[in-house]
Amino acid sequence: MRCWIFFLSLLAACGAPQEQCINRNTRDLRTVEKLIIEVQGNLNRGYAIEQYSVTVPAWKECLVPFSDSALAVTTWPCLDERIETRTHPQAIDLNAERDKLESLFIKRDQLALEAQSVIALCKAQYPES
Repeated sequence: MRCWIFFLSLLAACGAPQEQCINRNTRDLRTVEKLIIEVQGNLNRGYAIEQYSVTVPAWKECLVPFSDSALAVTTWPCLDERIETRTHPQAIDLNAERDKLESLFIKRDQLALEAQSVIALCKAQYPES
């Protein structure tokens, strides 16, 4: 099944009308596959990893005009802010995660079956030359 998702991801990067049609109509399948990978990772670790953003100070080079000329400028270090993404462990209910994984497998299988007919329609509607 992962080869199938890999194939769909490769098609999504292309710009031909057939590939665009397939990409549009299989987006949910790729999303469910990513969620399966995430939940499996959570179960393997025993916890989830939550991401959050923080603002941190950072030095950068600022342009500063010379005092004796209106046209000349120089650089000077100044303090700015940047956003960092950090992670921390999050406790999970392992039984609920297993149930979630099982339902994602069922949904993935359903979407994969639907994708076969959609891909056939896209290929019929946009034959490659």
